[in-house]
Amino acid sequence: MSKLQSQGVHHITIMGADRQTSIDFWEGVLGMPFVFEQPNLDDPSQGHLYFDPGDGRLITIFTDENRKVDGTRTPTDAGCVHHIAFAVSQSMYSQLAARLDARGIAHSGEKDRGFMNSIYFKDPLGLLIELASYRFEPPIGATHTDVLFEAHLIRTDAGDDHIEDKHLAVAIERLAKRNQRSLSDE
Repeated sequence: MSKLQSQGVHHITIMGADRQTSIDFWEGVLGMPFVFEQPNLDDPSQGHLYFDPGDGRLITIFTDENRKVDGTRTPTDAGCVHHIAFAVSQSMYSQLAARLDARGIAHSGEKDRGFMNSIYFKDPLGLLIELASYRFEPPIGATHTDVLFEAHLIRTDAGDDHIEDKHLAVAIERLAKRNQRSLSDE
């Protein structure tokens, strides 16, 4: 039987409270342009707001002016969303803690994930948000996923616990060699 084949995340839809709370957070805090809105076509009593997270795809929010803002952490039971992560550049990452502090937004502080750095905080409705920055750029012709796949193989062959810079460096070198042709023997 043939598998279904996805080509990336199309959009993510989140249950929001009122319209203005959504705009204030998604565009006002995270800088995602508010690109359009229309009614929720499955429930016209709700609004449907569309934001661009920076890659031309969409984050959408269902809004209802009768839903109240509740910052209690969203459920993390099996089947629930734990958090949503968005990519930021290393230069933006270096400013995240100060920018969140300036807005009075509590956060985790900087987290070293071996292959990336990240900061966590909650949206106004208790959804955990991660802003993450890869600590490497893939070589031409490869993706971040290609590098991480190769680094995983290198890490497990070495018996190491998690991906570190040393695994990334070798992975990038291997991928570059595969994807770049040369007439020399070196």
